[in-house]
Amino acid sequence: MTEWCGWPVVAESTGWEAAQQILTDAELSDGLPLVPPTQKRLDAMAAGLADGTESRGAMPPMFGDITPEAIAYQCVIAGCRPAELPVVMAAAEATLEPDFNLLGIATTTGTACVALCVHGPLARTLGINAGTNCLGPGNRANASIGRALQLVIRNIGGARSDVGDMATMGQPGKYTFCFAERNDGPFPTLTARRGLGGDASAFTVMGISGTAEVLPGDGEGATPEAILSPIATAMRAAIVMSGMGRKNERGEQVFLLPLEMAEKIVRHDGWDLARVQRYLFDEGQGVASAPDAIHPIVTGGAGYKMSYLPIWGGGSQTVTRAL
Repeated sequence: MTEWCGWPVVAESTGWEAAQQILTDAELSDGLPLVPPTQKRLDAMAAGLADGTESRGAMPPMFGDITPEAIAYQCVIAGCRPAELPVVMAAAEATLEPDFNLLGIATTTGTACVALCVHGPLARTLGINAGTNCLGPGNRANASIGRALQLVIRNIGGARSDVGDMATMGQPGKYTFCFAERNDGPFPTLTARRGLGGDASAFTVMGISGTAEVLPGDGEGATPEAILSPIATAMRAAIVMSGMGRKNERGEQVFLLPLEMAEKIVRHDGWDLARVQRYLFDEGQGVASAPDAIHPIVTGGAGYKMSYLPIWGGGSQTVTRAL
């Protein structure tokens, strides 16, 4: 059997069950079936790489080298298409930013995982879901891109259960967590806020502890206050639940806002992004380091139910980069 970056290359003639056993024996499996990494698939994924063996950094917790070819292997077994490799590669590199704190996220006994949000034209070209069920099943791009990034952290970084990953419970987001930001919301996009342009192709990696559904205070949100007050309550509760209440410093906050709710907010005079952030900062009694460290992201389908993504209480800063 041949190898690719030290991992097995499965022959075209290998049966499905045998291929799964080969990958499981090589400790590459996340528990779900994997696409057999044949030479043909690997060559197609890595086509066009200038230097597939150049290290892009050492990934915690076991500090394996993230090379383009090693990431390409994870993309193949995760079910990615070649056009998605650059997103996974760039996201993997971004998690190495010191303030992102991948070592803490990957090794904590808590429920932290890496979430990936893709922005702009590239998200639409790749078909990454920013509509109904954007965090759930049903979209290959969301599932495969998110899974590939998690496999990079697991198989290259070494975050395997009882070895590098010491999570007491874990969470489903460790299988895959990828979605897109809508480009038709009434607020400036996250890329615009970070100086990359209003509809720039970019991505954001976030170290989060999970998701929480949040409903407007009066059912469907007649006023901005009714929509946003429960979000502030959730943020305060997360600080207590995560142990952040024992710390003096505060970091960032992220929540996902359906288009319907965002449009209801801006129908009221003066309710722009800055006012939303200031309201949550004041109502939440300092739940973030500053008002502009609170990040509403417009995404998802029809409806008025929001999602709060609490940043891991151990400390992590989101990272946004252009693609």
